[in-house]
Amino acid sequence: MADLSINFAGIRSPNPFWLASAPPTDKEYNVRRALEAGWGGVVWKTLGEDPPVVNVSSRYGATRYNGQRMAGLNNIELITDRPLAVNLSEIKAVKKDYPDRAIIVSIMVPCVEESWKRILPLVEETGADGIELNFGCPHGMSERNMGSAVGQVPEYVEMVTRWCKQYTRMPVIVKLTPNITNILNPARAALRGGADAVSLINTIQSVVGVDLDAMAPMPVVDGRGTHGGYCGPAVKPIALRMLGEIARTPDTSVLPISGIGGISNWRDAAEFLVMGATSLQVCTAAMHYGFRIVEDMIDGLSNWMDEKGFETIADVTGRAVPNFVNWNQLNLKFRTLAAIDQEACIKCGLCHIACEDTSHQAISKTLLNGERHYEVIDEECVGCNLCAHVCPVDDCITMVPQPVEGVQTWNEHPNNPMRKIPAKAG
Repeated sequence: MADLSINFAGIRSPNPFWLASAPPTDKEYNVRRALEAGWGGVVWKTLGEDPPVVNVSSRYGATRYNGQRMAGLNNIELITDRPLAVNLSEIKAVKKDYPDRAIIVSIMVPCVEESWKRILPLVEETGADGIELNFGCPHGMSERNMGSAVGQVPEYVEMVTRWCKQYTRMPVIVKLTPNITNILNPARAALRGGADAVSLINTIQSVVGVDLDAMAPMPVVDGRGTHGGYCGPAVKPIALRMLGEIARTPDTSVLPISGIGGISNWRDAAEFLVMGATSLQVCTAAMHYGFRIVEDMIDGLSNWMDEKGFETIADVTGRAVPNFVNWNQLNLKFRTLAAIDQEACIKCGLCHIACEDTSHQAISKTLLNGERHYEVIDEECVGCNLCAHVCPVDDCITMVPQPVEGVQTWNEHPNNPMRKIPAKAG
């Protein structure tokens, strides 16, 4: 059976699944139940200085798509609204009773050295395994010059990270905001500041919908709304891209990565791991289905690793990174053609409609024995694979690779004005 235990920047846990800093990790009661369910660790909901913040009601908005509830979740909740001393005492009690689990504490205080100098020894005294610097909150706290207001300025990221490395022995994880043009800039800043690891992505600025009766963004608070932080399955593609960008870039690839953003099942977990993550943080899935979802994640990931012959998480981490390249490194001579399994085809015609109206008119429609019949026109097919995506039947339409004459990337293509032409001999 695969060994799921990890060592993340010196922080050990029996499996890579951690609850992210969010409502599920807001108090001792929740955290104990989560650890009993099998989570490898938790990132305690973000602590701040006293007096505590005041949160609003309501706090969540959600995007539904094609019958799926909470395809995306928007929240306007701030950091913990519980006193600092209460949180610290609970963290200490939990770590004492669960010494084998990773207990990381998320922190957000003003961008002032004395504030960090005050809170870090208090957190360290709890016995926590590490800290996560919350540089991602895109609402509320950012308006107080914290959260993403710091995370969007690399110089601030570097400065605060350096303070934390100076005033604590605990590993420092820098949580990066996706609300930025280039994720490499804050990642490099964290590295310069001495960060032991990074976590990403935090939530994305969003308005998930508008209440057309109240005429206000949702969730509505006494007739008004605001932008919030977007998370859940819908943000997974963005998270994978940013995570992979850090993992494939030589200077930032040395940073251990805790992957966050729409992880809902074992397959999501495996995708994050092969794109460079070592630990995995989950929030929305737990809020939707409860803490015991981790059992399915652990079983599924373990079974997949066994099937693939991977013995440890380290064997999995980063496997896809060498194949994550820039567009100009793709093979322009590679060709693939669509093929329709006529026995599986239900004659719905979606492939024909999509190709005829919006692609390359490469699927013919005829009547055969009184039934609609769809066939790929190989000469017209460009292998875009739109038909396979719109088809409602799994594996009815497959993409068949064709013989390749030779590899030619855009860098080598004669139409590339930047192509380097070898100098003539002599």
